[in-house]
Amino acid sequence: MFWLVALPAADGREYVYRVYAPAEALRADVFWAAFHCHDEGPHPRASDRFDAAEIRRHALIEQR
Repeated sequence: MFWLVALPAADGREYVYRVYAPAEALRADVFWAAFHCHDEGPHPRASDRFDAAEIRRHALIEQR
């Protein structure tokens, strides 16, 4: 299971992060995981407003 988190940044772009977490994970925890990943990188400052982020849950599909 993974989550996609889109964070709007100061440069007008939206940065998308994949966060691996269980389906029952709290959206706030998923958001902060993506935010801290972005904050540690070389990109411009992202918004730390939870309601500005787009968060979607996806299931992993195994290929055989």
